[in-house]
Amino acid sequence: MSQSQSQGAPRTPPAAFDELGQGAEIRAAYAAVAAWLERTPPSELEAKRAEAELLFRRVGITFAVYGEGGDPERLIPFDIIPRVLARSEWDRLSAGLSQRVRALNAFLADAYGKQEILKAGVIPASLVTGNEQFRPEMQGFQPPGGVYTHIAGIDLVRTGPDQFYVLEDNARTPSGVSYMLENREAMLRLFPRLLARHRLAPVNRYPEDLLTTLKAAAPDRAGPNPTVVILTPGAFNSAYYEHCFLADEMGVEVVEGADLFVDENVVFMRTTAGPRRVDVIYRRIDDDYLDPRAFRPDSMLGVPGLMAAYRAGNVALCNAPGCGIADDKAIYPFVPQMIRFYLGEDPKLANVPTYLCERDADRAYVLDNLDQLVVKLAQGSGGYGMMIGPHATAAERAEFAARIKARPADYIAQPTLALSTVPTLCANGVAPRHVDLRPFVLSTKDEVRIVPGGLTRVALREGSLVVNSSQGGGTKDTWVLDTDPQDGAVAC
Repeated sequence: MSQSQSQGAPRTPPAAFDELGQGAEIRAAYAAVAAWLERTPPSELEAKRAEAELLFRRVGITFAVYGEGGDPERLIPFDIIPRVLARSEWDRLSAGLSQRVRALNAFLADAYGKQEILKAGVIPASLVTGNEQFRPEMQGFQPPGGVYTHIAGIDLVRTGPDQFYVLEDNARTPSGVSYMLENREAMLRLFPRLLARHRLAPVNRYPEDLLTTLKAAAPDRAGPNPTVVILTPGAFNSAYYEHCFLADEMGVEVVEGADLFVDENVVFMRTTAGPRRVDVIYRRIDDDYLDPRAFRPDSMLGVPGLMAAYRAGNVALCNAPGCGIADDKAIYPFVPQMIRFYLGEDPKLANVPTYLCERDADRAYVLDNLDQLVVKLAQGSGGYGMMIGPHATAAERAEFAARIKARPADYIAQPTLALSTVPTLCANGVAPRHVDLRPFVLSTKDEVRIVPGGLTRVALREGSLVVNSSQGGGTKDTWVLDTDPQDGAVAC
């Protein structure tokens, strides 16, 4: 490394794997899409992009960016060029995702139960019981069916033809599935003939699968048709559109805390016909705000007495409180060990090598190599509190070095991966942009369901590796082919 690189100039990241193909060789999964792009005039693509924006605005598919005033009218940019995965690629991912989420649920049950993995020294106890997301209120209590994270979003990145990595686990209240569904609907409206040329695995069964998952979590006394609701913080939440969308798709009520009350450890919903008992709450509220009697007493979003009703076995909360210890970035490095410990299997999906800054040796390495690493808050999300070393200035790296020294336990670091790129419609035409993938994993005590594909997020700025919508990223429809195309690449 040159002196100028180490002290100021951003490093050039390694070349990224292009999922479309290399040079004139197009990967077989992308053959039809590449041919479509070749014969479609740029003006027509731009017209379709404008049509897609109008469609999303009419439907009201918006989100809020809290750092910019929480504007609920902002559209997430939608790119009209789909991302395509071969069926064999998806099958490998699906098996790894199922394995990973089964291990995370086993870890949560153990962490709030016998804590065998801590006693065995596989994970330092301080990282679990000393974690801000650890909920003593959950100790000694098993949720209905023994499932803790019923809905998980696992973020994946790709670095080569067969190289996929889990970037992070989202085990609390993962969002974005409404965009996965709306992206497919938009593509069906905009490009019906293009979709007809592909045999695609459907995604529209997700609401049905979600409702089945939620009902399976209901207490036994609820019977075959439990009452399910979605608990939202309200209209100014960044994912409020998704809460309402999913409620509508499942045919259930979306409620706020004031719409529910607890009487003798039973949860009721206020309706025009009188109180109605609630059996399952798909909660999109953080733990701290769920119940002012159990957590933050100043919360105006939750339901007083909700945790008592939950612990009495009269209502199910999906996901269970306390799941945050499973998606903490300081716990993430130990997931492969969880898989071996609980399942007796080798991990099917790789982790990104991770340095815990609270460890002296790891911290020393991170501070010496900030220009090569991505530094993240251990409990951060949405792309906030993150520094990408190769793209950072010397001043930004110095600032993060000071933060790490002041609060080392708050930070982890990882190598800068060359995230794969896919063709994306940009201001100057079609160009490669970096992407990740968030599949959604639904768990009951009996099975794991995963809708093929997930939400592809794309970094729209040239060279950017940050795909989060809150940081200027967009989304794409993710196509999983029902059958693999002919192996190999085809000439463009």
